[in-house]
Amino acid sequence: MAKDHKKRLKQRYGKKEPKHRVIDITPETSILPKKEKKSFYNKYYKQLLIIPFAMLLIALVLIGMQVAQTGEFLHKGISLQGGTAITITKDMTNLDAIDKKVLEEFLLDQHPTHEFVIRSQKQLADLVAIEIETDIIDEDELELFKESMISFDSELTLDELSQNIRSSGSKLGANFFGQIIKALIIAFVLMGIVVFIQFRVPVPSLAVILAAFSDIVVTLAVVNILGIKISTAGIAAFLMLIGYSVDTDILLSTRVLKNKEGTVYQRVIKAMKTGMTMNITTLAAVSVALIFSQSQIISQIMTILVIGLIVDMVNTWIQNAGILRWYAEKKEAKEGGAKK
Repeated sequence: MAKDHKKRLKQRYGKKEPKHRVIDITPETSILPKKEKKSFYNKYYKQLLIIPFAMLLIALVLIGMQVAQTGEFLHKGISLQGGTAITITKDMTNLDAIDKKVLEEFLLDQHPTHEFVIRSQKQLADLVAIEIETDIIDEDELELFKESMISFDSELTLDELSQNIRSSGSKLGANFFGQIIKALIIAFVLMGIVVFIQFRVPVPSLAVILAAFSDIVVTLAVVNILGIKISTAGIAAFLMLIGYSVDTDILLSTRVLKNKEGTVYQRVIKAMKTGMTMNITTLAAVSVALIFSQSQIISQIMTILVIGLIVDMVNTWIQNAGILRWYAEKKEAKEGGAKK
């Protein structure tokens, strides 16, 4: 700081030192290059904080409306709310492939009050496994469901269907969902502890936790708007999203607080270049998987990750970066004043 102070004095007064003592209280943004001074982000980074906080507020309102209407803060899939799964193995050597859409429309027509998810996967040779998931749990309704399957495909038998059926009650789904929520809470607590140990100050720790929390809440609100029913795979995607969020936030915090080269703004920009490269490459890979995947499970995971990564860019490089820059500039200003 003292060397920088002398350099600024020489630039202002030339080689001759002023007779009177001059205390340089010019803010650090005034010594930035002209391009950086004119930067929109550099000039309005505090005002830009309105965007992520507005997104978080709107997301909380939307989730609150979801709870008021359905009693749940997300749309649960069959694997979370309980239901029945039947796996049928078909030899497609001399048969036409079963049209999943036709089967789904048939089942919905026969059982209009229930939901159905149909997947198919090619196995060895010409064998194809067809898995049907439904929210039907009642035994009498299950018998009607089996009869519907037989009427759709006359080659099926009751014994075959009974042997390949798996049911899980709503209590089991509720218990599993409760354990996942506990795991998310524990993940946030441990994450906060690790970040606090790393930086030893509360502001960066709270900023990282706030960014990760905002990522989850805003992404969940968007997923609810799209009407996506979250399965266990979707919950895994949210856990992955926490990891992506913390990764970029730690990168930013380390570059801004641990590295003392250049101004705070310059350190933020360097971290942003690295972090945005990471985000964009990950987003490209996830998008390719989403476009070409034929699996509903993978499609749900990738959809959530695409939404979450876009939301993370806003929360990391506007929200977290803005809070950290505000904090770091105040801290360095105090340290500089104390030395003078």
